[in-house]
Amino acid sequence: MARTEAPAPLPLAAAGEVETPEPEIQGVAHFEAEVDVKAAPEPTVADGWSLARFESLALTHNPSIQQANASAHKAMGYRDQVGRKPNPTVGYNATQLADRGTDQHVAFVEQDYVTADKLCLNERVLNQEVQSQLWEASTQQQRVLTDVRIAFYRTLAAQRRLELTTEFETLARNAVATANARYEAKEGAKTEVLQFEIQLQEILIQRQQAEATLKAQWKQLAAVAGMPELAPQPLVGELPVAAPEREWDLLVQELISSSPEVSAARARLARAKANIDRQEAQSTPNLQFQVAAGRDNGTGSGMINAQVGVPIPFHNANEGNISAAQAEYCRASQEVRRLELSIQSRLAEARGEYESAAAAVRMAGSDILPRAEETLRLVDQAYGAGEFDFLQVLVARKTFFEQNLAFVKSQAALAEATSLVEGMVLTGGLDASRDTEFDSGLRDQALNGQ
Repeated sequence: MARTEAPAPLPLAAAGEVETPEPEIQGVAHFEAEVDVKAAPEPTVADGWSLARFESLALTHNPSIQQANASAHKAMGYRDQVGRKPNPTVGYNATQLADRGTDQHVAFVEQDYVTADKLCLNERVLNQEVQSQLWEASTQQQRVLTDVRIAFYRTLAAQRRLELTTEFETLARNAVATANARYEAKEGAKTEVLQFEIQLQEILIQRQQAEATLKAQWKQLAAVAGMPELAPQPLVGELPVAAPEREWDLLVQELISSSPEVSAARARLARAKANIDRQEAQSTPNLQFQVAAGRDNGTGSGMINAQVGVPIPFHNANEGNISAAQAEYCRASQEVRRLELSIQSRLAEARGEYESAAAAVRMAGSDILPRAEETLRLVDQAYGAGEFDFLQVLVARKTFFEQNLAFVKSQAALAEATSLVEGMVLTGGLDASRDTEFDSGLRDQALNGQ
């Protein structure tokens, strides 16, 4: 099973102490790139469109991936900003200017010193936010790939249904011609001709419906790939004819440990822990230093002044922000647990769909379809020899037709369930991605010193 590499899950108690590595995600450096539909390769009917081709297009053109990548870069910008030291202030001061004999002229330099390592703590908080956003980008990539695969197999199944109805239309037309020949030869009744014509009309209706379904499925596939202007083309691929057995209990643990969705939540948990440390440091006041040097014309001598100031945390010790940060940590820890349970729930649903479709494909492929095909062959031979009436032929043809369509439907359901399981039960390729929840406000808070 192909998965995005991700670190093993962290214990909740240590989540604030361990920094998860930033995932490598495709396309981060191209988040500002504009979609150019004309630049996409134009397929030919001969080569068709494969699943890999659509996946490649989606990773480049799906806007939600670009959106997630932009959010990651946005968080990186804030991370670089929140650790910057305050700029010094340089100024000039003149007093007693109305009395030239006693005027004083002073140049000064003023600098604020941020205490308690607040700026480094800012960077720790935002570094976890960056990792969270990178995992979100990786999650969105997987959502897009899963949606592309599901849409591809739905479109491939619609294409196969159209092929089947076209084949059955040919058989139905031949049956009408045979019935007409028998009627003209006085060997059959007019009712036979009418019944075969009705069956032909039913198949024609189903062919029109299959064409409409194929067009709609193609549009959905092109949209999730970020290329809605693509004209319909033949797809190259195979629907599954078998389903491997899966170790579901082991699979759920693998999904939880490797899911970028959970990794993003764990990074947000570590961010919440880092923010508690940051808010606890806020009550330590900053220091304000000023050094000035100048000349006193009244005495004719130079002078040097020094000034130190510090706010006293008498009215505000940042208790409210500390309490809010602790509540956010509690919420973030429950979010990790919620996502783990959500994955188990989604996988359980996907398992049901997978096993149900696998059973249908297995039974149809090994038993039902061969029997239906053999029945149709024998009935056609007997009808040609005048041993069976036309009603038996109609029933055999209808059964064979319906069983083939049912088989394709089961194959499509199995392909969708497989895509969902192998895609870490992540869907929503056109949903808005999670944006960063932080900005440079921590730096403003650190410089304020209140």
